[in-house]
Amino acid sequence: MNIDLNEVFLADLDWSFALQIVLRTLIMFSVILVFLRLSGKKGVSQLSIFEVAIIIGLGSAAGDPMINPDNAIVPALIVFATIMVFYRLITWGASRSERFESLVEGDPVYVIEEGMFVLDAGEHTFAKDEFFAEMRQQNIEHVGQVQTAILETNGNLSFFYYADEDVKPGLPVLPKLYHKKSGSLPQAGQYACTTCGQIEQIRANQHTCPRCQQTEWVEALKTQRRT
Repeated sequence: MNIDLNEVFLADLDWSFALQIVLRTLIMFSVILVFLRLSGKKGVSQLSIFEVAIIIGLGSAAGDPMINPDNAIVPALIVFATIMVFYRLITWGASRSERFESLVEGDPVYVIEEGMFVLDAGEHTFAKDEFFAEMRQQNIEHVGQVQTAILETNGNLSFFYYADEDVKPGLPVLPKLYHKKSGSLPQAGQYACTTCGQIEQIRANQHTCPRCQQTEWVEALKTQRRT
């Protein structure tokens, strides 16, 4: 199959329009920056799902006037102004009604309680590898070091730790230790369920977790958190 590189990279580009593309892009990008500045947000990590949806809408409105000569800038600015007014109305309503705020922004989700995963956190939580990576970045070696973990509405995780003397045995999150998990245990000992973090004193061979009914275990840790 022959590929026409000229068609791929240039197509029917009118070079006289290239300078307009530069100017249009600078204008629309500046408008996006002004909008974000007016929203009061400092970074992407502070954006809720609702605000991410607005950013996607802004990107769509800004994209066409940047490269399409048939799309003028003023209509895009009207879209931006409409979204800004809508955003202000939504935030005003959210500041006066907790129920409305919960509907728009969502609610924080408890992921860990009392050193174990919350079973009904379900689809709201990170994938396990991603969640373990977040824990390791906070110098957490195992789930038993964490009294409570909450997934905030902006996607950040908040951790509240046990005091050193209160640390419980827990599911290890370090890759080499976690990947020693098995459904058939070679010897008796204290093990953590790899699904929910339940701790059991188990004899050798198979054992079903009484909390989540899974059968995969790994040796539990009880080290204190290193800060």
